[in-house]
Amino acid sequence: MLTEINPKLPMRNKAITKDYYINKLGFSQYGNADYDGYLMVQKDKIQLHFFEFKELDTKENYGQVYIRTDDIDGFYQSLLDKKIPIHPNGPLQEKPWGMKEFSLLDPDHNLLTFGQEIIL
Repeated sequence: MLTEINPKLPMRNKAITKDYYINKLGFSQYGNADYDGYLMVQKDKIQLHFFEFKELDTKENYGQVYIRTDDIDGFYQSLLDKKIPIHPNGPLQEKPWGMKEFSLLDPDHNLLTFGQEIIL
């Protein structure tokens, strides 16, 4: 039986990625070990892993993750309050597939889409 998923995304610079996820998005570092070229962060029940890829061409990075939330409006507003850039094509919107969503690009152009089911 499958129990959880921990996406692995590329990063060019561990310090920059760590700063973005911890200081801007409110994640915390997962675990006590500091692995060379590898980073694990967690927020609530979501855990993301990053592997070092120094030669990553951000124009060709198609890393994506979809994260569900139960407070899309509050999380979105908290990012706006911190002046975190929202993806130009991804402001908070109700989608025809029954989700309210928005998107961000991290420093390595991994696309983070956050969504909450619209309850009618």
